Formats: sequence, C-alpha cells, structure tokens
Amino acid sequence: METLLNVGQGFGVALLPINLLYCFIGVFIGTLVGVLPGIGPISAMSLLLPITLSGTPESGIIMMAGIYYGSMYGGSTTSILVNIPGEAASVVTCIDGHQMAKQGRAGPALGISALGSFIAGTFALVALMLVAPSLASVAIAFGPAEYFSLMVLGLVVLTFLTQGSMAKALLMACIGIVLGLVGLDSITAQPRLTFGRLELIDGIGLVPVVMGLFGVAEVLINTEQIIKRDVINAKITHLLPNKADWKASAGPIGRGTILGFFLGILPGGGSVISSFASYALEKRLSKTPERFGNGAIEGVAGPEAANNAAAGGAFIPLMTLGIPPNVVMALLLGAFIVHGVQPGPLMITQNPGLFWGIVASMYIGNAMLLVLNLPLIGMWVQLLKLPYNILFPLIILFTIIGVYCSSNNVFDVYVMIAFGLIGYFMRKLGYEPAPLVLAFVLGPMLENNLRKSLILSQGDLFTFVERPISAVCLAIAVVLLVGPLLPSLRKKRELVALDEGV
Repeated sequence: METLLNVGQGFGVALLPINLLYCFIGVFIGTLVGVLPGIGPISAMSLLLPITLSGTPESGIIMMAGIYYGSMYGGSTTSILVNIPGEAASVVTCIDGHQMAKQGRAGPALGISALGSFIAGTFALVALMLVAPSLASVAIAFGPAEYFSLMVLGLVVLTFLTQGSMAKALLMACIGIVLGLVGLDSITAQPRLTFGRLELIDGIGLVPVVMGLFGVAEVLINTEQIIKRDVINAKITHLLPNKADWKASAGPIGRGTILGFFLGILPGGGSVISSFASYALEKRLSKTPERFGNGAIEGVAGPEAANNAAAGGAFIPLMTLGIPPNVVMALLLGAFIVHGVQPGPLMITQNPGLFWGIVASMYIGNAMLLVLNLPLIGMWVQLLKLPYNILFPLIILFTIIGVYCSSNNVFDVYVMIAFGLIGYFMRKLGYEPAPLVLAFVLGPMLENNLRKSLILSQGDLFTFVERPISAVCLAIAVVLLVGPLLPSLRKKRELVALDEGV
C-alpha cells in the first residue's frame, strides 16, 4: 500500500506540465541521438547538462534520464535501416535487423524492437520500484569502509570489462582519480594541484571534461572515417508483428528482459554486454541457430529487450547506493550533485518527490517512446540522410555554447578543447575514456570515504577487511585484478572486450 502511495506521489511530480515537457524533450533527443550514428547518449547528456541547471532538480534529472533510455530505442532504427549502430548497445541488432530489412521485413523488425523495448523498460521500472526501497534500507547500514570498497570494486569491474588493455584502463582510472582531487581538500580546505590558478580552486568541471572526451573527441574521430550509409528506401509497412513473429519473439523478450536487468545492475555490465549476452543465449537455445545472421526476428527481439532492461537496472545502484555502474550513470551522478542532491540510501526518504518522480517519469517516457518510434519512422529515415559535414560542426558549436553557459567562464572552454584533443589521441592510442570519467566522478567520494574510515579506525587499515561486506568487495576486486594472469579468465575477458568493441 505504501508503495502505491509513493508511486502516486511520483506521478503527481511527473505529470506537472514542466516535467512532462522535460520528459518529452529528453526522450525525443534520446531517440534522435540514438538514430544519428556517432553521437551517443554520453555526448548528448554532457551537451545538455548545462541546460538542466536553470530548472528544478526533478526537471533536469527527468530529462537526462529520458535521453539515456531514449537512445536505447533510437539506436535500433539506424541498425535495422542503415546497418550502422546509432548507439553501442545496438551493434548486435545490425546482424539480423538489417537482414530482415533487406528481405522487405523492416516493419516487423522495427515493430518488435519498439514493442520489446517497451515491455522490457516497463519490467525494469516495476523491478526498480520494488527493489530500490529494500536495497536502500539495507544500504543505510553501510559505513565509509563499505562505500570505499564498493567504489573500488566498481572501478575494477569497469576496467576488467573495458575493451583493450586492462593496464591502460587502470591507468585511465588512476588519472581520473587524480583529476577528481584537483581543488580544495574536503577536510583541510587546502588547495591542491591547482598550480596557482584561481579557476582550479573549485576543481575541474565535469561538463567540460565529459564534453571534451566524448563530444569533441567523437567528432574528431568521426571526421577521419568514411561511413557508408546503405539506407533502406523501400516503403516501410506492417509495423505491428504478426502472430508468428510474436510467438518467436515472446521467449527472447522475456529472457532478454531478465538477463539485461540483472546485468545492468552490475558495475561495468551495462547495455552493450547485455545485448550481446542475450543474442548469444538465444542462438544457443534456438533449434535452428543457422537462421541467426540471416534475418531471425529473435536476434532483434532479445537484444533490444536486454539493452532497455539494462538501462532501467542501472538506476538501482545509482539511486540506492550512490554508486554509478557505468559511465552514463556517472554523468547522471554528476548531474545529481550539481543540482545539490546526493543519491544514495537516504535519497528515498529525504527526497521522495525526486526519487518517485523520476520512476514515474520513466513510465511516461516509455509510453512516449512507443509513440515516437512507430509513427515517426519516416521522419527518422529522412534524418539519416543528413550530411555529416553539417551535423558535426553544429555539435562543436553547441558544445562550446553549452560549456560557456554552464559556468560563464572562458577557461572551461579551453579545458573542454584540451580534453577533446586528449580524448582524440587517447582513442588513437587505444585508451578508453570511460574509466577516466567514472574515476573522475568517484574520485572525491572515494577519497572522502577512505579518510573517514581511517579517522574512525584511528589509522588501522585492517578496518577494510574486518567488515564483511568491505572484505568481500575487496576480495572480488583483487581476483579481477589478478584474473588476467590466469589463462581461463583472460580468455573470457578478451571475448567480452571483443564483443564490446564490435
């Protein structure tokens, strides 16, 4: 009964006209960046973060969340019609989705993708609504030692699953932690790593760092690549799948939803791994695996359900523990902090309107996405023909305006340009920006909890292994760090990294 009252309170917040507008803007832009290859939700969210600062925390977070789960919907459109993933999680949808389109079945592929995404997104929200309060009540018992160990585990898991060299990923995480410590010491208030620059007293801003690494660097990388677009020009009909399609897709949607939700909760799991895991599972369970790769609708339904369920699952550790499981959630954590809200076990009791308003807005947003994706397919097809030599300069212009408006400081524009160039060379040399950004966001909290733990234990390092939860988290982190030295674990990690980099 209490849950229903809380949901009612959430809909009271989400149905306010201004929040409905922000929700619509978020899911529309999310669909847009999902459709357009080479942008992605991280670039869009970092670009639009300054805009959210003028409104209430509810409006800003609702819009940012809408961009994230909206991009999961939009990415499938590009994958099916153009054979280019608009978003990383839609890579696997290209395999069978585009084959269906070439066979004249683009309509059913798009239809099952949108409907499967809606079902999975709705399930993830119900699970979020039921799991989050219980987990938050347990998390209240967490102390600084447990939070420190959880953050260490999250960073290690992300580096373990990152594409390419684990040593490079760990180096990026270390650099991110150092960058996060620039500014005033949180305990002694002494400036550190500022090099006498007054602009660095408050630390390096999240917005210019993320915009540079993901927005500017992404554009620079894409200008070097020749992307061949094979747009399906035939008229798209029969968007609603028939009975045979539903019969073939029901199982994959159910399995993909459950698998994606639980993988989304895990640090470093996310939508990319969920979609690949779902595809592999369906191919293994199929009685006719040879159909996969040749237009099997199960190869579209399962992964699309998985990546949307993972998007919903990722909100659980963020809003109940205050720990982002992936780089998108790290950016969302930054948005919470910028708005003066600390996600974690106390958020549900201290900011119930915000928490339940976000959950309710995701119900509304999923319904909006269903309307946006099916009737507006024709518009998205035309949008896919937009020349990149027009699109990319506009992105750079908006990033500069966004960074300047967020702080009214030209120095932040220079920081963004610098990180854009750094991000460009990082990608050329095989260094992933995701561990750096996640460590940059977690760095100050990691340090705070480490120092609080040592103060409470009077400098005794054994406090981290004497507490059961902390000890388990650190033990898993150590196993993952040593894992690459073991042939079996190294092979599994290389397979995951290869999948993620496809």
